Amino acid sequence: MRRAAAGAAGAAGGLAAAAEEQQGGGGRARVGLCVLCGLPAAGKSTLARGLRRRLPRRPGWACALLSYDELIPPEAFLPREPGAGPAAPAPLLPRWKRSRRELLQCLERFLRALLTGEPLAAPAAAPQPAWGRFLACCRGQGLLSSAGRPAAPGPLYLILDDNFYYQSMRHEVYRLARKYSLSFCQLFLECPLECCLQRNRLRSHPLPDETICLMAGKIEMPDLKKNAWERNSLILKSFDCTPEDNEQIISLLATALENPVKQNEENTEQKEADRAICAASAVHQADQTCRRIISQTMKDAKDKNILPTEMKSLAEELNKLKAEFLEDLRQGNNLENQICVQNEYSNPATSVVSSFQHEATNVVNKYILK
Repeated sequence: MRRAAAGAAGAAGGLAAAAEEQQGGGGRARVGLCVLCGLPAAGKSTLARGLRRRLPRRPGWACALLSYDELIPPEAFLPREPGAGPAAPAPLLPRWKRSRRELLQCLERFLRALLTGEPLAAPAAAPQPAWGRFLACCRGQGLLSSAGRPAAPGPLYLILDDNFYYQSMRHEVYRLARKYSLSFCQLFLECPLECCLQRNRLRSHPLPDETICLMAGKIEMPDLKKNAWERNSLILKSFDCTPEDNEQIISLLATALENPVKQNEENTEQKEADRAICAASAVHQADQTCRRIISQTMKDAKDKNILPTEMKSLAEELNKLKAEFLEDLRQGNNLENQICVQNEYSNPATSVVSSFQHEATNVVNKYILK
């Protein structure tokens, strides 16, 4: 597959009036979700703005941009407030992960209203500021009629602009497309790490170099051979754009639009792959939370004046316990994988972490009560 990229600034307007006229004819809106992924400063936003400018002109599709940088507030990435203290348990999900989940919930509400004609209402789980930012984004791009109803004239592509460095992050969007039989495709911008670091340093609000370096070590490119759900993907060089590359992007988008994801098209093998992705995400999430629990437990034990030799034994016992719980989670002993396929926003690691918290408390009490 040839690799390339594109970029420019964009605009869209006057969509809502035309959309109301089209939807009055009773036709179901054709919607595609296009995921842009790659390292920070790889050129994703430039490409997104270029697509938003070009697609309404050729081939005549409506196009709107959902930029995670604009829809998720910067404070979501800040460390937990120091005043929270040990009395306030750490949330299972960091704020930035909760914000991503809330954004997808807002998007799902918009899609449901657009496709079914039902009233547009805020998701129960999404806080008002998140819903307000999402509505403002839609309104600013002409996706809401004067009456506040979702609208799109003809085919609509929603471009999701974020790093999406884990496959599991992109798979969440795919599951949303599958749930509503939407089109789905991916554009991955491949850019050398040093180039991203140089571009990032020129930004008005650059990320720390170490953040981009860490992400570079974790990023998962689309695997078209292994994952059937990633077959509509294009890997692009972010610094070498040609007219041929632009044609390939349009061709990919058109192919995806003509072949929306069907709810029942996946075979048993693909469902197992879905569950594996979900399980891997759950294990990683549980591991991070268990580490925080161990850290806080060790601090509490030290405050109880447990001897240094016993502190070492306690740490070993807690880490062994964590390893056992995570292995059970990997093997599916404590995880109903079906929940990941049937319920997009459920959290399969919750019960495991809760059980680990209980067992860790029992372990530390043995040392405290000696």
